Amino acid sequence: MPELPEVESIVRANRDRLVGRTFTDFETSWPRNTLPAPDAVRDALRGRLIADVWRRAKYIIFTLAAPSADAGRGADAGQKAVAGSPMRGAPLATGHTKRPAALSPHAARPAAPSPHAARPAAPSPLSARRSNGRQSPGYLLIHLRMSGRLEWGDPVLPGQKRPAATRSGISGSDVPRPDAPHTRAVFTLDDGARLLFCDARKFGRILWTRDLTSVTADLGVEPLEPEFTAGLLADLLTRRSGRIKPLLLDQSVVAGIGNIYADEALHRAGLHPLTPGNRVSPAAVKRLCHAIRSVLRAAIRHNGTSFDWVYPTGTMQDHLRVYGRTGEACRTCGTAIEALRVGQRGTHLCPRCQPAPRGASSGGRALRSASPRV
Repeated sequence: MPELPEVESIVRANRDRLVGRTFTDFETSWPRNTLPAPDAVRDALRGRLIADVWRRAKYIIFTLAAPSADAGRGADAGQKAVAGSPMRGAPLATGHTKRPAALSPHAARPAAPSPHAARPAAPSPLSARRSNGRQSPGYLLIHLRMSGRLEWGDPVLPGQKRPAATRSGISGSDVPRPDAPHTRAVFTLDDGARLLFCDARKFGRILWTRDLTSVTADLGVEPLEPEFTAGLLADLLTRRSGRIKPLLLDQSVVAGIGNIYADEALHRAGLHPLTPGNRVSPAAVKRLCHAIRSVLRAAIRHNGTSFDWVYPTGTMQDHLRVYGRTGEACRTCGTAIEALRVGQRGTHLCPRCQPAPRGASSGGRALRSASPRV
């Protein structure tokens, strides 16, 4: 499942391509992944300006706004320039465009114009994002879940209702190319670009809501926000006796951390995954707070972690210290990395760098598999 760094990388690299554009259509072949009903989502999106694209936990969030007075002129210009749109089936870039320096997903972001087309003026992303959801055109949220991904499809040229035809190498005739495999939904923009939501396992979700808090109210603190401090983390942990690994995966405690980066942060902090939250010392809490922020920032710099075709563009897997390295030497001390099951999740650790707490032998089940997916 894409975690915070993968989602953040997708958002950062493609925000400039999306902000300032207007949704013109939405269709889905898998209605069960869309809330509310597809027709309601289509009606909510058509004609709405994308004021901002940002991340909360593992959600990709589009802040919507009413179109500006010159939106039509921007759309016309976009249609003329659609030939420069990304190729069909090209995954959303995850590191080939300049990213803003700020790590905070709530920082104000410049609405840089697209090199492909003139854009209508967008309202301030910060003010639009923090406005009362009930008074705004709402928010589009996408959760990739296990196998979801976003790709660019063939554009729709002026005067067409379907993507542009492409010369076939077999018959020489012009035929529409099919969309990327496992395409479940298509978002069409005013410049003719088509954003595809692809999901092999069909676990991903597309949501539209006027009240953002109805979806995000139960999410925990963002680990890259200034308010995520050692003091706050200590307060969250001292009130919980559960094991530290499941606590880090609990999205109501800290938002966005998944299995990979929980293992990596615990190793950097020298904490065993079975350590009870309320038994983590103040010094260890400080190490853990720093480790969480450090590993997430490193993963974003490397565009996330790639293990398969679902998310193929990251390189953080080349820098992981424990995750997926069962039996290999610890990069810190040389001890063989071990794998066990904690809270039904495959877990990786160095037994020397992360000594087990008293009584931990009964809390985790050792695994024999050397697979990165144990």
